[in-house]
Amino acid sequence: MPRKGTYGARAPHRRLPRRLLVGLILPLLLAGLVTLGVPAGAQAAPRGGGRIGGGGFAPRAIPRSSYGGGGGGGSLYNRGFGGGGFGFPFILPFFGFGGGGLFGLLIFMAIAGVVVNGLRGAIGGGATDGNSRTAAPVRVQSDGPVTIAQLQLGLLAGARTLQQDLRQLAAAADTSSSTGLQRLLQDTTLSLMRNPEYWLYANAEQGQVPFGAAEATFNRLSIEERSKLDSETTVNVGGSRRSGGGGSSGASDCIAVTLLLASRSKLDLGTISSGEELAKALRLMGSVPSSDLLSLEVIWQPDAEGGVLSSDTLLTLYPQLQHL
Repeated sequence: MPRKGTYGARAPHRRLPRRLLVGLILPLLLAGLVTLGVPAGAQAAPRGGGRIGGGGFAPRAIPRSSYGGGGGGGSLYNRGFGGGGFGFPFILPFFGFGGGGLFGLLIFMAIAGVVVNGLRGAIGGGATDGNSRTAAPVRVQSDGPVTIAQLQLGLLAGARTLQQDLRQLAAAADTSSSTGLQRLLQDTTLSLMRNPEYWLYANAEQGQVPFGAAEATFNRLSIEERSKLDSETTVNVGGSRRSGGGGSSGASDCIAVTLLLASRSKLDLGTISSGEELAKALRLMGSVPSSDLLSLEVIWQPDAEGGVLSSDTLLTLYPQLQHL
């Protein structure tokens, strides 16, 4: 039975005042409406970017007639390291590479991996029967060292035509052939050279690695640059296309562009600290012939509608950039 009060009546049920309820609920509703009403770009502006490129690292082979006679230890190529076609005397010069930071570290790690794999192969090969007059045929690569070069630019966001050019290239470029890649390289460098009034920052790094280490080094550098994008909204790589961008945000302060290539020919972009040096580096990159161009990637941000890249974010993501 319910308990009764002093005079035998039920205790009255206490209700919160209506004004107090309104005062508690109304602010919560308003906060929810404000949160839902704010555009996603205003909360966390995306940095979607674009990527164009392609290529491959298929080695060229020396004709079988050039192997020489059997019985001996074979040529230096036959005793090369890691499939790269290099004997030990040819490894040492490759430790000289330009730039620094992550780029130099990755190249060093790639070379070290080739050396270690070569030593393992040499130790394993030393256990063969010494009375054998001939060795099993070996596919020998005639490729020499590969130059991996990276050119990064920070441009003022006023260079809107550059973003339009890159999206048009992504829509039309042939990235499945060496000729198409060389044309993409030329068109990209020309587009950058046509916007000198927007050049703000730049940096160039390059290094030579054995052929056997080139693909791994290139891929690591590509992944590092791609990780700086929140998403890839415009893509044309190896003939595979995807487009989800279009337009560019007026709120962006800067545009970042990275050119990464691997070439059979030596390429020295030098140190860039002025517009003249940047123009020279762009001309050198654009002149790499299709027969020497192994792989190419062009990566830029922002690309998608609403993308924002402030100058502070630019220098945080690309700390090697130098003011021109």
